[in-house]
Amino acid sequence: MAQPPTRRLGHSARAATAAALLAGAVVALPVPAAHAAGSVVKVTGSQGNWQLTVDGAPYTVKGITWGPSASDAARYMPDVKSLGVNTVRTWGTDASSAPLFDAAAANGVKVVAGFWLQPGGGPGSGGCVNYLTDTDYKNKMLAEFPKWADTYKNNPGVLMWSVGNESVLGLQNCFSGDELQRQRDAYTTFVNDIAKKIHAVDPNHPVTSTDAWTGAWPYYKKNAPDLDLYTVNSYQDVCGVKSAWESGGYTKPYIITETGPAGEWEVPDDANGVPKEPTDTEKAAGYKRAWSCVTDHRGVALGATVFHYGTEYDFGGIWFNLLPAGEKRLSYYALKQAYGASTGGDNTPPVIGDLSVPNASAVPAGRELTITAPATDPEGDSLTYEVLFNSKYIDNSGALTTAAHTDLGGGRLKVTAPDRTGVWKVYVKAKDGHGNVGIETRSIKVVAPPVDGTNVALGKPTTASSAQNTDYGGCPCPGSNATDGKADTRWASDWADPQWLQVDLGTSTAIRHVQLNWEGAYGKTYTIQTSDDGQNWRTVREVTAGNGGIDDFDVTGNGRYVRLHGTARGTGYGYSLYEFGVYS
Repeated sequence: MAQPPTRRLGHSARAATAAALLAGAVVALPVPAAHAAGSVVKVTGSQGNWQLTVDGAPYTVKGITWGPSASDAARYMPDVKSLGVNTVRTWGTDASSAPLFDAAAANGVKVVAGFWLQPGGGPGSGGCVNYLTDTDYKNKMLAEFPKWADTYKNNPGVLMWSVGNESVLGLQNCFSGDELQRQRDAYTTFVNDIAKKIHAVDPNHPVTSTDAWTGAWPYYKKNAPDLDLYTVNSYQDVCGVKSAWESGGYTKPYIITETGPAGEWEVPDDANGVPKEPTDTEKAAGYKRAWSCVTDHRGVALGATVFHYGTEYDFGGIWFNLLPAGEKRLSYYALKQAYGASTGGDNTPPVIGDLSVPNASAVPAGRELTITAPATDPEGDSLTYEVLFNSKYIDNSGALTTAAHTDLGGGRLKVTAPDRTGVWKVYVKAKDGHGNVGIETRSIKVVAPPVDGTNVALGKPTTASSAQNTDYGGCPCPGSNATDGKADTRWASDWADPQWLQVDLGTSTAIRHVQLNWEGAYGKTYTIQTSDDGQNWRTVREVTAGNGGIDDFDVTGNGRYVRLHGTARGTGYGYSLYEFGVYS
């Protein structure tokens, strides 16, 4: 059996929206809009010579996964159609789905309509269900999914139903060993039960189930004979699906339900130890490559829905979306070409050349930084630039923050580096004024700025008012971590005020500078104090509006002991400090 992928980017995390919809789905059925009767969709043919038909006519799925809300479908569906797309895929179906089906039908597009099952979306997503014992959950889904199939079966926008997403893989985060195998058998048997229920209310549309790797297919082969076809999400390995199908002895065709450029979990790490994101050019080539591999498996691969028609403007959106924030990328036009749509007269995006950052593995926090990002535009359009930062590899945030920059000309952009240490992503956007954008990204490792002099606190005895000693969040986190000279260990206090951290310099020492390197939980109000005896303290610096990151300031004082005394935290957590530098 194929080894399951190790996923570091929840590329299907947007599907959690569908999960939330299902969790709160209303019971009352919507009143169906007036429209023509639904299509009759069949998987026809014989072993190795299958095809999908819609009302008797051959149908190859030229698709894309759907990101906007169903209520915005009428707005976006004409653009989807212009790409040569005839199919969109969703992860959830409920009362809110009607506008999507209607807009799809109005534009000659059909929907692979998903139903969400836990634990969906791959590792760690969607919660755990015991498919051997949780009859309440299973009974709810057995009633819910056929209900929506019955509601929408006569809508001409429906192509097929897809039960679950990546749950065979996701179960590895809930169970292990023999129990994992039993749960996978139970899950795929349950999928088959749902398929039979849906077929009973809607015999005119196929039913499938999606997972994250072809290693799930043996479970479906064994336990889900009522599925009409298989589906799988596959990115970098999409060209290997054909050989996996051939070696697996399968007797059903398949559709690729997510594919595109290599994902975060598939690429090598860069010099800063984080996944190296493909360039715009590489991403565009990834879509063309994927479609070529799908069409190469004639009579078995019935098409694909590539990932992703989304406008999300965040870490994952930049990695995969064809139009983040509504701006069209090179991949948008590459997919249009792959699907055979006309590109004549299209104004296409600028392309950024080799984005470079000097000393990218040691960028001083809060200091000026010059990025080189030369860009060219096929039509010679005038370009404007934007620089953004993301902290996913520090705090798992997907948000992008725009940074003020100075355009130095020749693709050289001057910005101020983030004030917080760790590995950041820096993004450069080049926009052509015609709704197109080129985007490139690199990682930078932000470090504490150098300080002249000697850090007299380094390695000295350090105590604290409290410390988190549990095995959580990289702890235990004693006070000594803040004077060990390492930027990846920290002191973490209890979640209360006041707190203090104290270092014994061994002898009375004149100090002239202090540098604090905060983790995300920082001190808002605190003092720096010195003492000769560890009992009587003199304040040499008071801070009343701390905002985290690096706090660098000169002081004048002396003493054997130096203390950080915090009286107001900047977050609801404790005080969390990577390094307490005291310089003579």
